[in-house]
Amino acid sequence: MAEAWKVVERGGVRDRLGEGTYWSAREQAVYWVDILSPALNRLSLADGNIARWPMPERIGWVIERRDQPGLIAGFQSGFVALDLIDMKVTPLASPEPGMPDNRLNDAKADAEGNIWAGTMPVGADKPVGSFYRFGADHGLKTIDSGYAVTNGPAFSPDGKWLYHTSTTEGLIYRYPFADGEAGPRSVFIRIDQPGWGNPDGMTVDAEGGLWVALWGGSRITRFTPDGKVDRHIALPASQITNITFAGPKLDRMFVTSASEGKADEAYAGALFEVESGAVGLLPNLYAG
Repeated sequence: MAEAWKVVERGGVRDRLGEGTYWSAREQAVYWVDILSPALNRLSLADGNIARWPMPERIGWVIERRDQPGLIAGFQSGFVALDLIDMKVTPLASPEPGMPDNRLNDAKADAEGNIWAGTMPVGADKPVGSFYRFGADHGLKTIDSGYAVTNGPAFSPDGKWLYHTSTTEGLIYRYPFADGEAGPRSVFIRIDQPGWGNPDGMTVDAEGGLWVALWGGSRITRFTPDGKVDRHIALPASQITNITFAGPKLDRMFVTSASEGKADEAYAGALFEVESGAVGLLPNLYAG
């Protein structure tokens, strides 16, 4: 039986902490970060070329801007505008200026063009991270606090639900969502089965299935829109971190992993292309 995955070859390069996958339809390219190196990677699907840019500080994600070129990135110090042509970094907002040991970790934009992003301590050891909405006007709103590791987030295809993860607690929360506002959270999925690991980054498919990367579980898992387990896809690395759909038909899936602390794993830190049998959704863009 053929494997459901293949490694995207990068001349032996492995990410210390691959994360923040993002599909750019404009460029027909997959972006992802290596938080700890720190670096930003870009895979062109047209020719298979991979670029890698060193970053000045830890970087958790990038999201394209809707009305102008360039990217918004989540650095340890906060939200920045990132120009890769001139290698220019412009600070926009710092959610936690009094907490230099915290960093931005994971984010998605909603249909209105806001960015929803979480923070966490660098050591992932204290519940001092928070969940924020970063608006087109660069304004910040605190949604939740008390996280040791924030992850996700994701939106249901109909835009009625926002999902967000507390990785260390094994919890995926769900918030009712409308017009750029999130209602009270509730526990949607609790991952506490032995050997499954902890929920990390995630994305949704066109049918509303929630695909979750399982850190420590060597797999990704699809949950149905009502939160039931649909299927698992095993991967040859234990620390699986993030997922995106890509390609002109959004039927190609790319998954990141981490090599930090896993020198004995041959594929730790690899970027995988996975046969999921699903179709994704175009990512939203930042309106600011």
